[in-house]
Amino acid sequence: MKATENLNSIKVCRGIRGATTVSENSADAILEATREMLYLIIRANEIDPADVASAIFTTTADLTATYPALAARQLGWYDSALMCGHEMDVPGGIEKCIRVLIHWNTTREAKDIVHVYLREAKNLRPDRNELPPVSPEEIEAAIKHFDMKALKK
Repeated sequence: MKATENLNSIKVCRGIRGATTVSENSADAILEATREMLYLIIRANEIDPADVASAIFTTTADLTATYPALAARQLGWYDSALMCGHEMDVPGGIEKCIRVLIHWNTTREAKDIVHVYLREAKNLRPDRNELPPVSPEEIEAAIKHFDMKALKK
């Protein structure tokens, strides 16, 4: 790297999260909600599709009418690797939910990325201050039986 090169101009891969919900298990509802979510992620982060390395879409098990990744293809994401799967079925979890994790090559700092949560999915992203803390002692107790040198081989 040249001494004059600005570190802020180097692209790194960052993750962008998003989630939304639908009212019914239909292809139209899934694609419309996914496109809406992707439009907002694209606009909020000024994404060029050429910079999207990949995206992983998941749905809750009650959504099976179509692949949400089709919405990304409809938006021109032809060269990005896309994959779909189902979310874990956690008791009390949100229903009819579509989530995405986009791997984006960008010069932005992680703190400057805008994650988009719509409709009932707004409840999926708790404030960092609401997360229960984990003490350093608990972490040390969890790893004290591991041979750290063996992990580095």
